[in-house]
Amino acid sequence: MKKSSRVFLNIGGLMAAGVLLYFCGVYLQTPIAQTQGRQEPGRSIGTIRTQENLIVMTLDEGALGKANLFDLVGRTLRFTPEGAGYRAENVALKWDPEFGAALTGAQVTLRNFAFPYSGKNWDSLSVGATGSISFGAVQGSGAEGAAAIGRGGGVVIDRFAQLQEAARTLINRVPAICVFFKPRLTGARYAKELADRVLLTWSLTEPVGGIQDFTWSPTVNRFQAALWKDGTIELSYDQVAAKDAIVGLYPLVTTGAEKELALLSDEEEPAIAGRLDLKGVKVTVVDGLFLKVTFEMRGPVLAEGDPGLVGLTYRVAFDKRKPLPTLMESAHPDAIWTIRGFGPGGRGGGRGGGAPRYIATGPGVFPVVKTNGNTLSLQGMLPAAFKTGEQIAIFADVQTPGAPPATADQIPPCAVTLAGIRSPEVDLSSVKRQDGPFALIYESFHYLALPNPRDLTCTVIKALGDKFDFLAYYSDFRVDNQEAGTPSTGPLGGGPAGGAVTGIGATQRGLESYCSSGRFQWQFVQPVYVGSNQMQERPPEGTTDSNNRNVAFYNHQLGERSSDGKLLPYNYAMSQLGHEMGHRWAAFVSAKVNGETIPLGPTHWARGLHAPVAFPYQRPTEASAMGGGVWQDNFDGTFTQLDDDYYVPATGWSYLDLYLMGLIAPTEVPDFFILRNLVAVGRDSNGHSIFKADRTKVSIQDVIAVEGQRMPDVDHAQKKFNTGMVVIVEHGAKPSKELIERANGIRESWIDYWATTTGRRSSMTTSPR
Repeated sequence: MKKSSRVFLNIGGLMAAGVLLYFCGVYLQTPIAQTQGRQEPGRSIGTIRTQENLIVMTLDEGALGKANLFDLVGRTLRFTPEGAGYRAENVALKWDPEFGAALTGAQVTLRNFAFPYSGKNWDSLSVGATGSISFGAVQGSGAEGAAAIGRGGGVVIDRFAQLQEAARTLINRVPAICVFFKPRLTGARYAKELADRVLLTWSLTEPVGGIQDFTWSPTVNRFQAALWKDGTIELSYDQVAAKDAIVGLYPLVTTGAEKELALLSDEEEPAIAGRLDLKGVKVTVVDGLFLKVTFEMRGPVLAEGDPGLVGLTYRVAFDKRKPLPTLMESAHPDAIWTIRGFGPGGRGGGRGGGAPRYIATGPGVFPVVKTNGNTLSLQGMLPAAFKTGEQIAIFADVQTPGAPPATADQIPPCAVTLAGIRSPEVDLSSVKRQDGPFALIYESFHYLALPNPRDLTCTVIKALGDKFDFLAYYSDFRVDNQEAGTPSTGPLGGGPAGGAVTGIGATQRGLESYCSSGRFQWQFVQPVYVGSNQMQERPPEGTTDSNNRNVAFYNHQLGERSSDGKLLPYNYAMSQLGHEMGHRWAAFVSAKVNGETIPLGPTHWARGLHAPVAFPYQRPTEASAMGGGVWQDNFDGTFTQLDDDYYVPATGWSYLDLYLMGLIAPTEVPDFFILRNLVAVGRDSNGHSIFKADRTKVSIQDVIAVEGQRMPDVDHAQKKFNTGMVVIVEHGAKPSKELIERANGIRESWIDYWATTTGRRSSMTTSPR
């Protein structure tokens, strides 16, 4: 291994950027401190205590960062063009109560003038349904960012994107203005063109009444944009109930001009492979906005598609603590950017499409990794912890796969002054004209960051022991997700017996990452907020709904089961729990029919899969909580959909689900079928949809032919399960009465739901001890 490292300077580039570097210190064989990769073991992020049958997790201070909630109601943001940028200021509300005509589509054509923006004059623009404006066509490919033009106009981001991170993905995708960009808003848009400006107004509500929603009744969100003929932009906020959104200007900034900050070089180490031997790390500033890091190796890096890249990790760390570290052992990075090699489906191998590839992660970083011969590069925004002109330490390492990963090579800390770079994210409530001009400028308003799910698991298991099959999380704070519900994940552990479950199309993985010796199986990814629809016992009295995806639509039908004429309590919560915990076993299998392998999923049962529930939860006819439908064969080439693939209201599990869960034998699974090439042809007298389709009969033996027998079999499979019900509070807080009462109500309903939908062939406890 190397004993020393050196830094070579590009004097011209460094002087232009005003950079100061120190000579680096002695090399030590210590990996980058305080890091956590995507599949590395979780860590404790809080303290644990029990409160009767609930687990209370109190987060460590700052464990999920800080919320930044919208604070511009009653104000106008004015952006005045200057050169290629904008001066910005926050002024008293300037509001035009005459909105003009309601829009029937997104496109607005200007007749009186062309609006100057992003280096062009535009005579048309796209007014997004969710509070944004876009101009022209999307730039680049879908792999270069999550943002693109939305179907409803304006811009769009990924369904599960956190606004705190998504704000940067809008950069250089399409010229855009985020007036109050918040996914899932709905309502009216208006346009009025005058001689000197065009006025665009939105009157929107947050989503209402659904399982993923936070409100049962519409909310008021009224804001407008004035685009002036001279290029001035005014964004005004009259009434805004929502607290999270992206606000700002996103002109294209794509000159690509680079200024070198530092070139960190290292001595050759002939004992390791060239793709692992760091020759140097170059740090540059692009367009004054982006920090770019290039790893140069002594041999060619593996190209994307090569299975050998899976698990390889290249990391660069940034440390601002004073005094700046000169040794690896004294470093405590504030931010780390990582390039990691992933296999098909995003894992280190396993099922799924696609080829092995590199993905970049870290605060402010863009996901795209570029390779060229001996180099890999990534770039992103200056992490929020750092300011322009600040001196920080930068260091890097390369790791090979393993548990834990092994450090193959590294470059120790070197001091760098962050000159010539400026973050475009600013506090819009306090911005002043003299702060500019800004090439682009925005602020992301958001709730607390999503936790690392492995951190949640490890916090519980380290404190209480490896005694849980499932973990469900609830909180009295919101996290940075537009949906109240949560995805799920887990290592697919084997329960108390600890052995792997096979024959279900999914394999056990990463137990050590979840701090489990073999038992833990599945969990929520994030906590569900106590104020969401999902955590309420029932809709408010008198709530009705015409949308059959919302539970209030079923008030009368489902009320017939109970003596008080009301819905079963916590119906939405049971939908979420049943569906997400069901992913521990489903829906990953395929079937081989007449020599053809037919996927029945993946992840959710295909819409055309006939998947009637064996033990219904509350209605005579239910489709599986995991998808599929209940299909009536009309014997004329058409099929009537008696229940669809949506999991509201809460439903039970199909015979196929129960087999995969180890609760029934293969001989108890009736033959079923899958419909393909579905074409809607109408509705029956009861409003059920009718489709033409191609019907293929499937048996459980067809599934076994692909996946093998489910093991352990029904006689030896786990029948008793335990779910840890965890309520999470912020540092220094105590769980509210509402949170405790609702979590307990969900806990009790979950025990009943499990017994009912498994035909009492299995039992569920919620013991924290």
